[in-house]
Amino acid sequence: MATSAKPTSPSFSELFTPKLVTVLREGYRLPDFRADLVAGLTVAIVALPLSMAIAIASGVTPDRGLYAAIIGGFIVSLLGGSRFQIGGPAGAFIVLVAATTQTYGVDGLLLATFLSGIMLLAIGLLRLGTFIKYIPYPVTVGFTAGIAVIIFASQIKDLLGLTLAHEPGPLLEKLPALAQALPTANPAAIAVAGLAIGTIVLVRRFRPNWPAYLIAVALASVVAAGFGLPVETIGTRFGGIPQALPAPQLPAISLDRIVEVLPAAVAFTLLGSIESLLSAVVADSMTGRRHRSNCELVAQGIANIASPLFGGICVTGTIARTATNVRAGARGPVSGMLHALFLLLFMLVAAPLASWIPLSALAGLLAVVAWNMAEKHEFATLLRSSPGDAVVLGATFLLVVFRDLTEGILVGFGLGALLFLHRMAQMVQIEHLQPMIEEDQADEPRPTDRYDAALAADADVTVYRISGAFFFGTAASVAAALDRIGQQPKAHVIDFSAVPILDSTAANTLEGFVRKARRQGAAVYLTGTRPAIRRVLLTHGVRPPEVHFEPTIAEAVTAAHASLAGPPADAAAQPEQA
Repeated sequence: MATSAKPTSPSFSELFTPKLVTVLREGYRLPDFRADLVAGLTVAIVALPLSMAIAIASGVTPDRGLYAAIIGGFIVSLLGGSRFQIGGPAGAFIVLVAATTQTYGVDGLLLATFLSGIMLLAIGLLRLGTFIKYIPYPVTVGFTAGIAVIIFASQIKDLLGLTLAHEPGPLLEKLPALAQALPTANPAAIAVAGLAIGTIVLVRRFRPNWPAYLIAVALASVVAAGFGLPVETIGTRFGGIPQALPAPQLPAISLDRIVEVLPAAVAFTLLGSIESLLSAVVADSMTGRRHRSNCELVAQGIANIASPLFGGICVTGTIARTATNVRAGARGPVSGMLHALFLLLFMLVAAPLASWIPLSALAGLLAVVAWNMAEKHEFATLLRSSPGDAVVLGATFLLVVFRDLTEGILVGFGLGALLFLHRMAQMVQIEHLQPMIEEDQADEPRPTDRYDAALAADADVTVYRISGAFFFGTAASVAAALDRIGQQPKAHVIDFSAVPILDSTAANTLEGFVRKARRQGAAVYLTGTRPAIRRVLLTHGVRPPEVHFEPTIAEAVTAAHASLAGPPADAAAQPEQA
């Protein structure tokens, strides 16, 4: 008899071979390099102002954003599991990085990033990356929208050129402080920010292939310097940026310090894994390719270990830059590596020019980023889709905005899991002549294949069929339905052919039903049990001679009638032979 081959799990090399190696094996030629060269330059032009703006918004100097983009971006492309992923500082991290810097200082931020890299590396090597896909969609939309609101709020000070001695972090404290500082608004800063935002909008409308961010920042810088506008610049606040990478150096490490920054490191790890894999999924949807999630997390981990060694902030996959890379015609990871090298070249050659960039222009750039991050259409769609999804979305969004990012994700995930269990519980059905537990609250009840009603109507042998997942969320409903069956037959046949999963709670519930039936002198026959389901049942004591396993309902009914009409009771009670 022919047996089907059991699927083998992927080998270590299949899971963790970088996509760069795959691309080179496929044959990487000069036309591919030219395409990656153009794509890498395009992404570098986009990443240059963004990296500095994100670093400034995160409460650190702009050079730390460039270090992260150069070191982290190169490693992500070199070792990553996605062909097109672009690594670097991301807007999603602004809130966490700013809070960590304010609480623990820059040294604490670097240590938290370093520890996060170790955690990401471990998650990837333990092959836990596939579990990230279980984050519910309303949670991702809710926390992304919440981050967008916080990013925009953090840029109001520079957008308006406000004079504020201390800007509070929490939104409910920040907004009153900003309102009190409104009389100090700088018209020149507002004009420069408006010029940057308007330029980005117009370039994207009429010349979508042009680097809108770089054009906007360059034009704002020329206007501010040419007219001598009284606006704060990178030079006046930070004194410019270095023209070289610093020597690598380990962050200050001690046990007390590790324990202190560990919550921040865990938050970086959680957000970094979600953000990077979401970005890889976006790239897959745009190209038809498939990334290796665990390999990508390993690369993200190494990148976050290396970035703080050079003074860089957190690194993750960046959706906007990755999409730009794909649209620019990238052929593989070489474009991401070239993007990092171009950024290094820009820093070495053009660092003095960065001193002229107005902070209000960078604030305008981040305001556009926040607007694009908000996923407004998806947010509105989820609010209309179902009350459950709206609750998960709203809870995540409000907690991220007014409480804490990690708390928002965890609560949203918990609510999403409860919502899933509730929906699964609604899908279970038990048939006995007619459906006894129905999907009353489901939009479109799933039709169930009917069994022979004549079999189910037998006075001596009753037949039930359970359809749907039989687990702890549905066990009570199934037990109640079985108890509601008024008649007391001489044998029960329960069909499991439409049960995809069964857990220990369900097995324990069934074991209780079997004991009750035996006390009433009724035999129990189970049909259609898959090997995995039968294994759980046997483990929990649902086994011969208390129950009888038969392949089909018809065979179980025949066996029950033969037992009732045939041999003496003491012979019928003998254990079944294998």
